[in-house]
This record gives sequence, structure tokens and C-alpha cells, in this order.
Amino acid sequence: MYQIRFCDSIAKIPANIWDSLCHTDYPFIQHAFLLALEESGSVCAATGWQPMHLQLLDEDQQLIGVMPLYLKNHSYGEYVFDWSWADAWERHGLNYYPKLVTAIPYTPAQGPRFGCRLPDNQACQFFYAGIRQLSQQVEASSWHGLFVPESLRLHFSAQHCATRMGLQYHWFNRGYTSFDDYLGHFSSRKRKNLRKERQKIQDQGIAHHWISGLEVSDKEMEHFWRFYQMTHLKRGRRGYLTRAFFEQLRHSLAEQMLFCFARRDGQTLAGALFFRDQTTLYGRYWGSVDAFDSLHFETCYYQGIDYAIAAGLERFDPGAQGEHKIARGFEPVPTWSVHHIEHPEFSHAVRDFVTEEAAQLQQIQQQLRKSLPFRRHDDSA
Repeated sequence: MYQIRFCDSIAKIPANIWDSLCHTDYPFIQHAFLLALEESGSVCAATGWQPMHLQLLDEDQQLIGVMPLYLKNHSYGEYVFDWSWADAWERHGLNYYPKLVTAIPYTPAQGPRFGCRLPDNQACQFFYAGIRQLSQQVEASSWHGLFVPESLRLHFSAQHCATRMGLQYHWFNRGYTSFDDYLGHFSSRKRKNLRKERQKIQDQGIAHHWISGLEVSDKEMEHFWRFYQMTHLKRGRRGYLTRAFFEQLRHSLAEQMLFCFARRDGQTLAGALFFRDQTTLYGRYWGSVDAFDSLHFETCYYQGIDYAIAAGLERFDPGAQGEHKIARGFEPVPTWSVHHIEHPEFSHAVRDFVTEEAAQLQQIQQQLRKSLPFRRHDDSA
């Protein structure tokens, strides 16, 4: 007989058991990453992310499944926008919050959302039953699984969850040997535009340097933290993440962290933080001391492509949003989230909404693909 339990801190679950159950090098579901979020104060009840991690135990009381789960009283830091849903609940005199969310906080990167010794379809059944149980206990309006892989979308859809489509822009390595080889697949005009952008960096005397989390110095961490703060201050708010979060990861997940710094005449002008696994590079945070022509594109996109080609990675996920990525060869790809709504009438309304939204996004995706810079077979270089 299987049993569901909930845990208010990932620190109470041994790291070796969590990671062995998840059995992946996807960085953001690693115990170390989620622990750093909690221990740094970036994720806690005070920030609106109360951990309620789901545990599945077998008849011998052995832990055989884990899923990150949070009780939330807002929708910040999710990147699957449901503010209009919350407004609809409020207009009808109902509470949308609290809600339950399975996600990697502040991280819109598709990937595994649980680990289990059971087959995924069975695991989803047990996890979903546990979520329903907790939802009723805490009077949550809903549960949301964000940025789930296609396979989990199908499994949770079989549990009668609504599925919601989103769009991101990812770069795919089709056996390129260099950035020039990659540009060789562009149409002539668009290839010229990218070369001009990269040349602007050289003309400004800016050079880029990659450093792993194992090698990054205290001074470089200071630079990065300043850049991270400046990016958010320009938007009139503080960043979600604390300095302690980055410092802890520097020691606990260093082998999967990468920093790219832009320098000129001994001065560090900008920096970006990336993570990687065996197949994918993930762009996460960036900032600069000032505005420099094309520096954002170079630091966050072109340097990432260079790295992915050199490392033989299959994919580069540079982060959420940004149709400007299309002209640089990042392809529109669907992302998926799954949603359980407790209220029957709102459940139907949400299903109608996500169905209509997906139809619109599929049309947009088709149109955006036509704007990709790659040569058509009948075009000349």
C-alpha cells in the first residue's frame, strides 16, 4: 500500500535519495539547487513559496518518489501567467489563493518535475491523488505543474488536468563545427546582420571570458551579484534571489555553473550566469554596468551558441520570452503546463481558455518559423 506524505523543507529529505530518485543531471531539480533556494531565504513562506514537497512511500515505508511542491499566495516568479484567472475568481467572490504549484521557483526552464521508481504514468496517478488530498486540506483553489516535459503533459492529461501551451525560443545544434559554420546556414542578408553585431563588440574593444563555478573568484562573484541587482533595479524592483543563494550554489553545484564576463581594459562590464547538463545549456541571469551596443546579444546569445558548439551540446535554452531571438536562429518551441482546478465551473472555463489560447499560439508559432534566418533549400547563399 503506497502512502503520500508532505514535507515543509527539502533539507528533511536526504540529498542522495532525492537525487537518485530524480536520476537526471538537469540542474534545477537537483537537491542542491532547491536546497539553496530554501536555505538562502529566496523560497519560504515569507516570499510566498511555502515548501510542501510530496513524498511517495511504499509498503515498507521506503521513499520511492519525490515531487517539489509549494503552497503559494501569489503568482510571481512562475512565468506561466494566470493573473487573469485570479481576477476571474475574485470577480465571482472566490479565492484563487492559496494555490499549489509544482515548479522550479523563478526558473522557466522545461525539465523533469518529479523523481520516482515507478513508471511515469503510475507515478503521476499517485502524485495527482496526493495533490488532490492536500488541495482539499489547505483549501487550495488549484494545482499547477509548470514547464513540464511533453511526456508528463500527456500523463497528467490522462488524469483530467487541463494542459496549457506556451512558447519559448531555443537554439538547436545541428552538427555545427563553429559559429561561422552556423551562420553559413543563414540567408546572406541575415548572416551579414549578425556578423555586424558581433563586429560591434570587437570595435568597442570588448572581450568575453568563460569561467566555471569551480574557478570563479570572490571578486568575480561580487561583479556578478552587482550586475544581477542592477538588472532588477532598472525595472524598479529587487531580484527574487538572494546573494546567499548564488554563493551556496557556487559550492554545491559548481560543476554545472558557468559565468561569462565581458571585459575591456581590465574592467568587467557585464556578466551572465548559465547552467548546463549533458545535453543543454541554460541561460539564466545577466547584467551590465551600462548600455553597450549589442552587448546583451553577444553575452547572452552568441557566446552561448559558441559554447554549445564547442561543448557539443544539443540545445541552448536562453530563458523565457523574446521574439528578437528569432532573427538570431532561436526556434519557437512549445512549452507545457498542467492545471487542476477544484471548482467545476471554473475548471470548464479554464479548459476552454487554454484550448483557444493553444490554437492561437500554434498559429503564431507557424508564422514565427517563417521569420527564421535560415536559408531555404532553393535560396542561394
